[in-house]
Amino acid sequence: AEYMEPLARFRHELIQDTVVFFGSARIHSREVADKALAISPTPANTTALAMSHYYEDARQLSHLLTDWAKQIPSRRARFVVTSGGGPGIMEAANRGAHEAGGKTIGLNIRLPFEQAPNPWFTPSLNFEFHYFFMRKLWFAYLAKALVVFPGGFGTMDEMFEILTLAQTHKLAKKITVILYGSEYWNKVINLQAFVDAGTVSAPDLGLFSFADSPEDAFALLKKGLSENYLIPEDVERKAHPESIVQPTLMPGWSLDDFLGPEIAKTRK
Repeated sequence: AEYMEPLARFRHELIQDTVVFFGSARIHSREVADKALAISPTPANTTALAMSHYYEDARQLSHLLTDWAKQIPSRRARFVVTSGGGPGIMEAANRGAHEAGGKTIGLNIRLPFEQAPNPWFTPSLNFEFHYFFMRKLWFAYLAKALVVFPGGFGTMDEMFEILTLAQTHKLAKKITVILYGSEYWNKVINLQAFVDAGTVSAPDLGLFSFADSPEDAFALLKKGLSENYLIPEDVERKAHPESIVQPTLMPGWSLDDFLGPEIAKTRK
């Protein structure tokens, strides 16, 4: 079910590719944080208000990206904002895309706490997974870019998984990765220490970029998505107009490929 149901729905909704937003489920909107602080002026609520700007930034960035993607001439939906479907940064991403009038995807997971569906994704693109590995497949397979907002263990897991796939060339595509909020990321993890210790090659730090404003993050996304996909597609279309066909959701895959053990491969 978790192979075929998402595949069928993505095909029905003409989803070609996605931009995934990761981040904490515990970061609230400024409105919610303001109210909580007014009721109970605790240090925790003060911190929550300070962190709320990340929610607002994710919402604005998602709006900017969706508004731009809607203008790309295509029969299929391009660079659709996708989140884990829950609260916090996930909600902000879906909310911004919804407010821009675009389709937006929520890949939810059944958990004992925190993870409840937010109300902002496209109803037909609301999924609830039982298996983490299937959810991760759909995060990675369609993504052409990734934006990582401040988060905890789950965000770190998702971020390093994508970076590892990119580092080892298992994605079979180019992916733009942005770490949003350099102050946060430089505080919680010393990425340069990997290189200094010889456990990561220096060029691997080029697998991602930092951004500290929605405008800067959008500029990086637009540049990466255009250079890696839109410009090459346009060149190919002009050079070989007779051979252009609309891409399939799973290019080069048959149903047997998808259901069989070859699913483990991302390169043919």
